[in-house]
Amino acid sequence: MATEEHVIEVGGLQWFYREATPIGEAKPLPVLLLHGLPSQSYSWRHVMTALAEQGFRTIAPDWIGFGFSAQPDRRDFAYTPEAFLHALTELLQALQLERVFLVTQGFLGSVGLQYALRYPDRVERLAMVNTPLSTTAKLPWKIQQLGLPLIGDVLTQDPLLVDRTLEGGGPYQVDDADLDVYRRPFLKSSDAGRALLATIQNLQLKQTMADLEAGWPHWQQPTLIVWGIRDPWLPVEAARELANALKQGEITLLDEVGHYAQEDWHEKVSEALIPFFRRQFN
Repeated sequence: MATEEHVIEVGGLQWFYREATPIGEAKPLPVLLLHGLPSQSYSWRHVMTALAEQGFRTIAPDWIGFGFSAQPDRRDFAYTPEAFLHALTELLQALQLERVFLVTQGFLGSVGLQYALRYPDRVERLAMVNTPLSTTAKLPWKIQQLGLPLIGDVLTQDPLLVDRTLEGGGPYQVDDADLDVYRRPFLKSSDAGRALLATIQNLQLKQTMADLEAGWPHWQQPTLIVWGIRDPWLPVEAARELANALKQGEITLLDEVGHYAQEDWHEKVSEALIPFFRRQFN
């Protein structure tokens, strides 16, 4: 099943997104998949197909500043969690996605968690794939250095940063053909590197994680934590603790899978998500 590519302008920002529409009658709610740093919606390509084959419409956008979405100057887009959250809210309104099954991954995917906690009536079920969840999360040095003054300006202009980061987050190499897609925005324009630099410098991880911790006790919807246990950056203990604390929380651990789980071993991610979304909850 082919994944279609679309562009939509919302609030003066051009969003690129991928969509897979099932053949025949679709399940009631679509699945929204959000990527992390420094990835793009391409990382979800196989998971989108697997979900669509099970009857789910799937949508995966490139965050503003990433992939093939707009890469505005920081004077026009703040690259803070609040700016991303506001832009995401406007995008979902423009796409008429009033209620979704939400899947998040990685650093910046945490904006999706902020969205869920702020608008719980718009998220029917939540799945988190190696996403920072609490104040125990720390930005890994491999990503931190991309936001440093001077050196960050240089590093974020090197397309090979994609190789080093995606492969540094897990036990596998990424195929060259796939790396070509991830590198393309950095080869096309220096704006991609500047957007990444601005995002890391404005990530506000400590405050964002504190906000999540304050919000979890109020979260009621069914929640699945999917965790690649070979993630060198985010400890599995935080995932276990949250799964136990949530009213309807559960966890699936993935052996031999790292931080970018959907790129490392997409079949395992799909096999975890599909029954969770198909299951009937009281």
